[in-house]
Formats: sequence, C-alpha cells, structure tokens
Amino acid sequence: TEPKNAIIKQYQKFFSIDKVDLIFTPEALEGAADLALKQRTGARGLRTIIEEVLLDVMYEVPSRGDIKRITVTADTIAGTQEPELEFRAEVPPVFTEKSA
Repeated sequence: TEPKNAIIKQYQKFFSIDKVDLIFTPEALEGAADLALKQRTGARGLRTIIEEVLLDVMYEVPSRGDIKRITVTADTIAGTQEPELEFRAEVPPVFTEKSA
C-alpha cells in the first residue's frame, strides 16, 4: 500500500497547480530509495533528495508558462543531469501584478 502523504504525489500536486506534469522514471524512484538507504536517512532523507533534485525547477516553473512536463531520471537523482523539461507549443499567459 502507498502512504497517504506520499512524497512524489505531494510534488506532483504542487506542480499540477501550474499545469505541469511531474514524472519520475522507475529507475529514478529506485535510485532515490537506494541513495536514502545508503545515507541511512530513511523517509526524511528521501524527501531531502527529492527536494534537492527539484529545487531549481520549483522556482523556475511559476515564472514560466511554457513548461509542460518535468521528467526525473536516474541520472537526475545521481546528480549528473538536470530534470528533463518538455515545453508547450503555445505559452499560456502568466499572471503579473501589472496585468491585474
């Protein structure tokens, strides 16, 4: 069974607010779990690993309207590659204070 407050689902919900799909490959999930086990940090360490991987895009997504999908791979978890971004064909308007 899956915990009620699964970390991945929380981040998927967070990105869905900006209409962005967040995808983790099975290898990325396994890599994150392996890293947390290796560091002996458990679930809190797993949360930290995911946060570190997504930190830059968490700040980038709200200011852009052209990101459609973010894919996290095993290489992303290993720190050798940024998350893969897929862009929209058309850019929805981004709310700014001037447009209000």
